[in-house]
Amino acid sequence: MAATTSLPETMKSLLQASRQSTLVILTTSPLPAPIHPADVLIRVHATAPCAGELRWAVDFPDAVPKDKELVPCQDLAGTVISSPSNSGFVLGDRVFCRIEAGRPGAARDYALARVSELAHIPAGLGWIDAAATPLSALTAWQALFVQGSLDAAGINGDHQARERNAKLRVLVTGAAGGVGSWVVQLAALAGVRQVVAVCGGDKEDAVRQLGATEVVDYRKTSLAEWVGADAAAREVDLVIDVVGGETLGGCWAAVRAGGVLVSINTPPDLVKPAGLEKELAKSLFFIVEPLGSNLAQIGELIEAGRARPTVDSVWDFADFEKAFARLESGHAKGKIIIKVSDEA
Repeated sequence: MAATTSLPETMKSLLQASRQSTLVILTTSPLPAPIHPADVLIRVHATAPCAGELRWAVDFPDAVPKDKELVPCQDLAGTVISSPSNSGFVLGDRVFCRIEAGRPGAARDYALARVSELAHIPAGLGWIDAAATPLSALTAWQALFVQGSLDAAGINGDHQARERNAKLRVLVTGAAGGVGSWVVQLAALAGVRQVVAVCGGDKEDAVRQLGATEVVDYRKTSLAEWVGADAAAREVDLVIDVVGGETLGGCWAAVRAGGVLVSINTPPDLVKPAGLEKELAKSLFFIVEPLGSNLAQIGELIEAGRARPTVDSVWDFADFEKAFARLESGHAKGKIIIKVSDEA
């Protein structure tokens, strides 16, 4: 490992009380020690909680090892303290990442990430915006370009890719949220000419500024009703759902036969309306891969001023309970950030 700066013996940390509880407590713990050859020790400046993460151990037991130290908040922005030789990261580097869900998160002064998860923070991007980026942007990127039907080459100007993308209509639910706002931006950047954003009417201006060409106010009309008014014109080729439940059920009406339905909330087939015979090219639920290589590509877009994260609110570490309450309210307009260090 590369040389380190002087370190304290203990640190402040948030900890989920138990696998069955959503209570989060503030505690003091020893600094984490690297145990894997690709571990990088990072001083955390800012982090971001994820909706539903305090229920992962119960809802997705196979993804959360029983011996996991239940530190929440898998997104981080921070400074490298120690790293493996030839890792591409050195002492003092500004980095951001998504820590894989099976390992402790970043709601503490120091955290461990793997080399493969990390990317350098773009010049000009502060700690708050950097912490708001990884999960949301990575999920949107992979939903559109890995699991979905868009060609990422369109983002960098590939003419044929942009022509293919331009022929597709894309719809995203929860369009004003952390993931949804990135879906809107990335789809538009890739050359999609028709991006339908499903969100509250009060967020219409915001999502249009990000690239949405049409907005459906879910408070006024359901997706099924909206599509039913003119199915031939309103059905889409690709749906990215981040909401689940009844909204995901309505997505079956929105996607055309032979289209693609991707959800990050629930397997779509679980809520397929009874009696619906529509066959899709693909319908799936997926969990994001914390790939630093994807995050580096996203970082280039941010540095070029072509995309940006959306921040709902910023909270001091001592106000973590308020941050989680805001998250669970379901009314956030973007990411909720917890400042870990005084530098954030």
